[in-house]
Amino acid sequence: MASLLPGPLDAQLQRDSRLSLFEYMVLSSLSMLPGRSARMSSLARLASGSLSRLSNVVKKLEDRGLVHRSPDPDDGRFTVATLTDAGWDVVAAAAPGHVEAVRTHVLAPLDDEHLRVLVDIAERLGAMPGPARNC
Repeated sequence: MASLLPGPLDAQLQRDSRLSLFEYMVLSSLSMLPGRSARMSSLARLASGSLSRLSNVVKKLEDRGLVHRSPDPDDGRFTVATLTDAGWDVVAAAAPGHVEAVRTHVLAPLDDEHLRVLVDIAERLGAMPGPARNC
């Protein structure tokens, strides 16, 4: 399942928004954080990628004006990535199409019992917080 789903989700994002799935995960993760900012190490965990992969992708996003990097004001040994206004606009425009692709490729084929089991599995794996069970 983990190897089959990224393909169609990535294809939709590439086609409609010129973003890879990983780029979208980085931008959307930042969009949900206070100040739209995170240390790179935390962002790598949120986006489910290695720090080296994240660094390469954030550099590309920075070149496109979607993200800005700066030293962490609390500890200059760390780097903070911040979503720019342009990045916000891109992720906000991409979100509806991505949500529809997730519904089509992940949720639509499942009945209510399948969805309950999927939520339970995600919770057990730590991939979904407990309150999401009510979704």
